Amino acid sequence: MSAFEFDSELSSCGASEPFALRVIGDDMTPEFQDGHIIVIDPGGSVRDGCYVVANPNDEFIFRQLFIDQGRYVLRATQPGFEEIELTNGLGDIVGVVSQRAGRRRSEHKRYDL
Repeated sequence: MSAFEFDSELSSCGASEPFALRVIGDDMTPEFQDGHIIVIDPGGSVRDGCYVVANPNDEFIFRQLFIDQGRYVLRATQPGFEEIELTNGLGDIVGVVSQRAGRRRSEHKRYDL
């Protein structure tokens, strides 16, 4: 599962500053491979289909966001993973993925354009 722990007291980043995370696992392939680095922008524009880091139920998770008739739902890009509804809507979203970096230049991509 693409999840992580985040301790804001140990972080030197401000709450609104972008930060980087390493993708662990294959639940977001083919768009995000195990080992890719993603940049999360806490002030990024949240829209249907964007990739986000969210904190539902006190667990940080990386997924694609779908907005449908006022419902906010997180889905993995791989089948077989549980769909997660954000009961607090936008309040559960930590930030939006703005960039992806991999081992090769061809794996680099921007999502905030």
